[in-house]
Amino acid sequence: MVLSILVLINGFFVARQQKLAEKMIRLHVVAASDQEIDQEIKLLVRDVVLQETSHLLEGETDPRAALAQGLSSIETVANQCLQSLGCRETAKVTLQKELFPTREYDSFTLPAGTYTALRVTIGTGQGHNWWCVVFPSLCLSATSEEFEQAAQCAGLTEQEVEWITNKDDCRLSFKSLELFYDLQQLFS
Repeated sequence: MVLSILVLINGFFVARQQKLAEKMIRLHVVAASDQEIDQEIKLLVRDVVLQETSHLLEGETDPRAALAQGLSSIETVANQCLQSLGCRETAKVTLQKELFPTREYDSFTLPAGTYTALRVTIGTGQGHNWWCVVFPSLCLSATSEEFEQAAQCAGLTEQEVEWITNKDDCRLSFKSLELFYDLQQLFS
């Protein structure tokens, strides 16, 4: 009986996460290696990608379509950045579904789950990565007020904003999501 209750509760959290994930697009930038220079390059590429996506998403009503149509321009600016730095590596940019662990940012926490991700892989992509949310534009939001404004503009409900900003309440539900996705990976 207890197991049934836990499955039902987890089902609620999974459904809630999936609804939230439908409204967001994550940014995932993966460095060529863990060498210090490659980690610095990753951040410079991130900056030009964020600038390009900002232009692509400005005033758009369908962010996924805008990013899908702009993949080549995003890849071009990433590769121009790499070339200007004298790098031999190139960047590959894709828009795909990815499984992310729970991630804490300064003013919010995102639950583990599958999200649409704009993935930028530099070279072989063997280094540490950098994550944020490209839509709504939450990568550089410094305050919780800026975060809430951007989240509401993207269509997140007050309940969804509260769910991901209330650090005390989200820990248990997000941990249950991580366990669910870990089990799912084991049986896949």
